[in-house]
Amino acid sequence: MLHNLVDDVVYSVYSNMGRKALTKLRAGMFLVGRIVPLHPGTDAWLVTGHFSIFPKSARRQIAQAAVEQLTAYPELLCRNPAMLRRAWEIQNEHRADFIDQVGTDMIVLPPDEAQETLREHYRRQRQRALANLDERTVKRAAKTGPAPEQLAQLSDEMPASGSVALIYDEVEGLNHYRDFGRLDALFADPALTRDRTYLAQLREYLNDESVSPLAIRRLAQRHPDGADPVFRVLLRKPGFSWARDGEDLLRRRKKAFFDREPIPSISAVGERLAELLRVTR
Repeated sequence: MLHNLVDDVVYSVYSNMGRKALTKLRAGMFLVGRIVPLHPGTDAWLVTGHFSIFPKSARRQIAQAAVEQLTAYPELLCRNPAMLRRAWEIQNEHRADFIDQVGTDMIVLPPDEAQETLREHYRRQRQRALANLDERTVKRAAKTGPAPEQLAQLSDEMPASGSVALIYDEVEGLNHYRDFGRLDALFADPALTRDRTYLAQLREYLNDESVSPLAIRRLAQRHPDGADPVFRVLLRKPGFSWARDGEDLLRRRKKAFFDREPIPSISAVGERLAELLRVTR
């Protein structure tokens, strides 16, 4: 029986190499490896490939590795519906706090102000998390946890941009977009399509597979009268209608965002992993 620290689920795991493959395991040890479903009709899993065994004393290393994996791949929570629901709840709480902080779920700021707004947001979240801990644990966490300025660091290219949009979407979570103010001005005044630099910026947003459709949808929502004339010039299609053709356009250019199930941008931590993190701190 293996308790997965990432999704907080207990798995019944077998080996096709016989008992000898698992004889070194003892209760409380840690194992890093890969398992696969044995059969769709059972809850049994099979060890595949090599696995590494760690003693109880490796709990700091293992806990940190589990947190890093969960942070990088929040979709791993999908095997635990309860934790997935909790992750959505946490994201909703953070979004509500962001709206309380800035007055809206979207704001366009100069890069330095956007940086400070993010820093304040993460500071507030950290304070709220520490409020639920005892005094001793708070002191340890204050020394070892990431500082707000580390969490809120924008990418290197952001400071060179003229503006940054911070959008805390209900589904996609907190995102930031560089040079958003230029596009906002374009949709507000479609006459700016005569300036090719504005169109180049929009084309970059549209063609970049890493940029979510959310950014373009928000532009169209903010300036519904500007979407049609802007895209007609950009696409050279006089009959283009955002209301009729907008989603099809995004599906073609942003296919990856439509092919995956929505998952929260924030991960929940299971009880056992949380316990290990408290001990290691």
